[in-house]
Amino acid sequence: MSKQGILQLFRPAHKVPQTIWSSDRPLNVRPKLSTILALVSGLWIFGTGEAILIGAGIGVSPWTVLAQGISEQTSFTVGLSTFIVGVLVLFLWIPLRETPGIGTISNIVLISLAIDVMEPFIPEQTNLFPQLIQSLIGIIFVAIGSAFYLTANLGPGPRDGWMTGIQKRTDWPIGRVRAGIEISVLSIGTFLGGIFGIGTVMFAIGIGPILAICLGFVKKWSI
Repeated sequence: MSKQGILQLFRPAHKVPQTIWSSDRPLNVRPKLSTILALVSGLWIFGTGEAILIGAGIGVSPWTVLAQGISEQTSFTVGLSTFIVGVLVLFLWIPLRETPGIGTISNIVLISLAIDVMEPFIPEQTNLFPQLIQSLIGIIFVAIGSAFYLTANLGPGPRDGWMTGIQKRTDWPIGRVRAGIEISVLSIGTFLGGIFGIGTVMFAIGIGPILAICLGFVKKWSI
């Protein structure tokens, strides 16, 4: 493949593409097998990425900081804490009149399960350079998982649905809503004992561009 072809392959996408496995509607209760496979594999890869970030030990994504904080204050695992947070956020959909889909429920269950199942197999790093590399790998896994999960188009995750629901009801800019939620969650999680560090900063800076590249890659299977 030529250099130009390689650059085209990894060209960032500007929006979530419609692929051959995408559901034609978010509230589809009888999706194709390929759609289910994309959803399940994407969410499992996402959760594995979170487990990799936890093992790096220098900070995780804001929502996992919150889950870690809850875990520190209870006897719950990080995965169980993530599940509890997802369910609580889903209840916040009620006043916003948002409707969950198969992807919404699967998001809560599979990401939480993947974190707890995969975390024991992830090496825990103690030196900075390996920690940075492992954090980057974790972010890439989260981005890859997100690309498959989002293109399945079976409903937003509980956190994304909360964000879009608030935006619809308030008409505030989506970026401001997202930033406000992330900062609030990160602050609470850090207060409870979650790990905020350079890995968290790497996630905040890197997840957007890397996700765009991953979506650009799966776009080659667009309809």
